[in-house]
Amino acid sequence: MGLLLLLCALSVAEVHSTTVHTKFASFGSRQIFWVAAGMLGMFVFAKIDYHRLLDWAPWAYGIGLLTLGVVLSPLGHKALGGRRWIKLGPMLLQPSEFVKLVLIVMVARYFANLGGRSLTSRDILKSFALVGIPMLMVLKQPDLGTTLTYVPILVAGLFLGGINLRQSLILTVCAAFLIAGVWTDGFGVGHIKVLKGFQKARLTNFTNPQNDPHGAGYQVLQSEIAVGSGGIWGKGSEKGTQTQGYFLPIPYTDFIFAAFSEEHGFIGAFFVLLLYFLILMRLIQNAQTAADLSGSLIIMGFVAVLTFQIAVNVGMVIGLMPVTGIPLPLMSYGGSSVLFTFLALGVTMNIRMRRFVN
Repeated sequence: MGLLLLLCALSVAEVHSTTVHTKFASFGSRQIFWVAAGMLGMFVFAKIDYHRLLDWAPWAYGIGLLTLGVVLSPLGHKALGGRRWIKLGPMLLQPSEFVKLVLIVMVARYFANLGGRSLTSRDILKSFALVGIPMLMVLKQPDLGTTLTYVPILVAGLFLGGINLRQSLILTVCAAFLIAGVWTDGFGVGHIKVLKGFQKARLTNFTNPQNDPHGAGYQVLQSEIAVGSGGIWGKGSEKGTQTQGYFLPIPYTDFIFAAFSEEHGFIGAFFVLLLYFLILMRLIQNAQTAADLSGSLIIMGFVAVLTFQIAVNVGMVIGLMPVTGIPLPLMSYGGSSVLFTFLALGVTMNIRMRRFVN
């Protein structure tokens, strides 16, 4: 709890710092509300036996697909070029974030029910369908970033579920052909466009952002400038020239780590990464001491998602990863992302509390 509260305090302070002189000045107080709501949800989920969550998982999966369908319908709220939210009064909720938690529990249930036996090709195909259906629905919104966060859930499930080396190699080759087909907009039988032009530009221009400094490379260049200009100790809160000068795009969400690095320097950035490391190590320890395989699978699914989001977001702001719109857990502003993280932590607490219960 101490690590989480410290990370959330840094998040609130940085969201306030990056928005205080803009029309989004209320986002700092809103972030406090989302953190408080997330902590409440965490304690509620900590009191619900996770075996019940496993029993309810198929129903939750169906409801999750239904909400993703609502998002794609005219009832979904469209903003920033995508239809990703459901508007509930003054709040916007992103169902794809909550579907992550449903998938973590559902994948854990699926592989735990296999009883630890060797996976067959049919078992693997079923797991792909289980995760693939919501992935396609989220990609349709379009939301490439959230779509990619579903992949680690499946990978963790397959790895811990007992996939062997031969099956892994076959899947790797199939994945390579699939990626090639997606990238070239065709699979040999007609042309199917999966990625939009701006998404392809983001996935390629991060290596040479100077090729399009005012277009697809703009975000990466400004982010690198912000991180580098922070130096060792940073420029101080509300004193970052890239952030306060509005050169850094959306510094309170996707690029909050760049804004934090500019204002608090290498020392501040290192401290945030250390907090993440300690939290992840604590989660892995909980997975090792879980009472059963399903508990370990749930926690490791969550660890896989967190690790992926942290690596991609931090890599993105320093130019080592493409810009995909993946938030930094518990740091980026956003109610749905904060709620997902806290609810998943609540399930983790539940599994830990029941590690000695028969």
